[in-house]
Amino acid sequence: MADVIERPLHRMTPRIKIFTRSFDLRLYRLSKGLYEGLEWEGMKIPCVRLTDQSADGYFFTMLRDTECDIAINIDEDAFITNPQPVIDLIKTVIDGGYANAGASDGDSATTGRNKIVTNPFFNIFNLDLIRSKFNKSLMIRELNDAEPYYPFFRWMASEFKTLYLPCVRHKDGITTILLDEKGREICLHTWFSRFYSMPSWIVRKIEPTQGMQKARIDAIIREAYEKAECAIPEFGLSDKAAFAANKVVRWMIKIPQRVSRWPYKIKRKILRSKSQNR
Repeated sequence: MADVIERPLHRMTPRIKIFTRSFDLRLYRLSKGLYEGLEWEGMKIPCVRLTDQSADGYFFTMLRDTECDIAINIDEDAFITNPQPVIDLIKTVIDGGYANAGASDGDSATTGRNKIVTNPFFNIFNLDLIRSKFNKSLMIRELNDAEPYYPFFRWMASEFKTLYLPCVRHKDGITTILLDEKGREICLHTWFSRFYSMPSWIVRKIEPTQGMQKARIDAIIREAYEKAECAIPEFGLSDKAAFAANKVVRWMIKIPQRVSRWPYKIKRKILRSKSQNR
């Protein structure tokens, strides 16, 4: 993609879309059930499911969508419990001249890694503002970056204002409860959704400490729907068949993508090791 994205003419009424980077269709449908009715000035906000996107590439996909001025970025394992703070937050981002609103990745209730970066399980992005200075060539990945998306967020924080939202840990010890600047609950982010549809015995082989994720995530989903006072969607045989087919397709694409990244990851690991031994 081009390093610089042309900024469209600024509009008095912003065009808003919801974007979700998704792997598991069932999780996406469950998450979407809590936000697909969101409206802005009487108009339903469209939802976009982004599949087979890299950990940083989907931000650039949003920026290329010049039919969107404000993006609500929601992970498929983030479940909105109160829609009003989301709408209010859009107004705060626009009126306050913020490029991004989200929870710091350095918060103890997220990952405790980098305070400047916001973890992308939930964000409000002012794409119109970001495009005014966007230049992909300025986003340099550092050797110790924990995630591929760090350069994008680091660049954004250096060029624009970021609204860091408070969050607390759920009583399950893993889930993050995201709050707005007034302390109102926005959503519950479960983490470890990559293990949601895997059999527990496989999960224990990959990550021994993270065995039983599905039961915990399902409990959070029930809690989110109860708080939102909505009925959990019921899925029939055709839905379940679609979930299974989608899972096969996603894995067929994901495995080659992962394998193709191995040489790069090995190289970075070697360089990191050499740097630490100096």
